[in-house]
Amino acid sequence: MRLHEHTWGPEGAPPVVCLHGVNAHALRFRRLAERLAGRFRVRAFDLRGHGRSSWEPPWTIDAHVGDLVETAAAPATWIGHSFGGRLVMELTARRPALVERAVLLDPAIAVPRDIAYARAQEELHEQSFATVEEAIEERLAGTGLGWLAHTPRELLEEEVREHLVESPDGRLRYRYSPEAVAAAYQEMADDPPPFEAVRVPTLLVIASHSKLVSAGELERYRAALGDLLEVALVPGGHIPLWDAFDETAAAVERFLR
Repeated sequence: MRLHEHTWGPEGAPPVVCLHGVNAHALRFRRLAERLAGRFRVRAFDLRGHGRSSWEPPWTIDAHVGDLVETAAAPATWIGHSFGGRLVMELTARRPALVERAVLLDPAIAVPRDIAYARAQEELHEQSFATVEEAIEERLAGTGLGWLAHTPRELLEEEVREHLVESPDGRLRYRYSPEAVAAAYQEMADDPPPFEAVRVPTLLVIASHSKLVSAGELERYRAALGDLLEVALVPGGHIPLWDAFDETAAAVERFLR
């Protein structure tokens, strides 16, 4: 299935493809893409079950990788946040010719099964809002994987304008399939490909207040990739493009030189 995408930068420039995590959408990469667009052709995809792409199942890793292969078609640098990072890893292991370099933003490579189960159950509970303001306040009060340390409020206002849609009952809901997200958590609970199978130049961005990349996982990256690995520690929570945009964008720009 071809995915819905947003593009920035001139055709023919070196390609960069961006993949969001669960609950999210392609336009979370807008500010980074605009910063890179002078030198790169940046493409950001809405994953299956998210945004303006089809929400039809299956929502397996196999289906997601198939969508990426069909939509991207050519080698590129791939940037993945959270579940998007897991998909970049899967794509590199399965179709290495398509991945020239990888940028992993606080990636969810392997989520402990008890946490994956709890997050999947949360997604299957009704979540809707009476107003945009209610949605913003709920986000600011969040304590889960996507909790925010110091995200500017204007970014959240932009987020809800893009990501919330009014349902027939008049309530506001995020533009993704809860069932697709629950399935993604199940997939993240399964073992990832061997780290040795993803030997491409890689930038690993770790959020300082997130525990998603464990010390053991970092050592596995280092052992498998050696000099191919660069690590950047940025402040804030699990969404570095919100909590630490300048630091994250600077690290990406240095890596892509």
